[in-house]
Amino acid sequence: MASQRLKRGVRGAIAATAVAAAAVGVSPATAGAQPNTASDALNKYNELAEQATKLNEELLRAEEQRDNNQGLLDQANADLAQANTAGEQARTDEQLFRVQVDKLTEASFEGARFNHLSALLVSDSQQDFLNRMSALGVLAADNGEALDKLSGAVNAAESAKAVAADAQSRAQKATDESTRIADDIKKRQGDLDNQIKEVRAQLNQLNSGDRKVLTDPGDMSDKSVPSGTAGAALAFALDQRGDGYKYGATGPDLWDCSGLTSKAYASAGVTIPRTSNGQAGAGRAVSRGELRAGDLVIYNGGNHVGMAVDNGSVVHASTEGVPVKIVPLDSPGSIFAMRRIEG
Repeated sequence: MASQRLKRGVRGAIAATAVAAAAVGVSPATAGAQPNTASDALNKYNELAEQATKLNEELLRAEEQRDNNQGLLDQANADLAQANTAGEQARTDEQLFRVQVDKLTEASFEGARFNHLSALLVSDSQQDFLNRMSALGVLAADNGEALDKLSGAVNAAESAKAVAADAQSRAQKATDESTRIADDIKKRQGDLDNQIKEVRAQLNQLNSGDRKVLTDPGDMSDKSVPSGTAGAALAFALDQRGDGYKYGATGPDLWDCSGLTSKAYASAGVTIPRTSNGQAGAGRAVSRGELRAGDLVIYNGGNHVGMAVDNGSVVHASTEGVPVKIVPLDSPGSIFAMRRIEG
C-alpha cells in the first residue's frame, strides 16, 4: 500500500502541475476560428472509441469461451481415456470368465449329457449316486457363477464402449468448436486492431483543448472507503487513478474497464468474471437507490463497467487516451445493470 500511496501522490502532483499550466498557458479560442471543429473531432473520437470498446468486449468473451471450451475438451479426453481403460479391463475379464465357463461346461458332459438320470444309471451304489449328484451341484453352481461373471464382463465392456463413443464424440465436437473459436478470435482481434488504429489516428487529430479534456485525471483526492471486501476492492481501483488505458489489459499500470474491476476484487480475495458482460451477472442486483461504494455498474448493454465510489460517481478505465478516473455515475453511458459482489 505504501507504493500505491506514492503512486497516487506522484499523480496528484502531476495533475496539479497540469492544471496550473493550463490556467496560465491555454488561451481561449479566437472568434471565427470554427468553434465546432474541435467538438466534432472529439465526438468522432468518442464514437470510434466506443466501437473499439465493444469489439474489445466481444474479443474477451470469445477468449473466455475458448478457455471454457478447453475445459470441456480436457474433460472429454479424460473420460475417453478412463473409458478405454475400463473397456480393456472388461475385455480381459470377459476372456477370463469365458474360459472358465467353457471348462465348466466341458466338465458337465461325459459324451452324453450328464444329468440326474445318467448319474443314476452309471452309479455303482447309492453313495456313488449321491457323490455324483453333489459334484453336479457344485459344477452347476460354479458354472452359474462363472456365467454371471461373464455376463457382467460383457455388459461392462459394452458400457465402456458406449461411454468411450460418447466421450470421443464430445472431444471431437469440442475440438471442432475450438477451431471455430480460434478463427473467431483471430477475426475479432483483427477487427479490434483496425479499430484501435482509427481511434489513435483520430486522437492525433485532436487539438490541445480536446486532449486536455481527455487526459484530465479528474478527482485525485483521498476517498473514504467502507470496510470489508467492497471497500478493499474500491481502494485498489482508486489507487489506479491516472493509469493509462489499454484494450485487454489487466494491470499493473494499464487497464481496460473489466480488467480493472476484476483485478480490484481479486486483490480483495474475490474472483469475478473477466468480462463486463460476465460481471453483469456476478453477485446480486441492486437498484439505483441502493447503490453504494464498491458496487459494479455495467453500461451500454454489457460492454463497459465501472465501480461505484458512492451513489453518484464511479471510478473506471474509460478508453484509449483516457486515464483511470472518477466520473459522474451516468457519464460512461446508459446503465445496463448494477451488481453487489459483497453483502
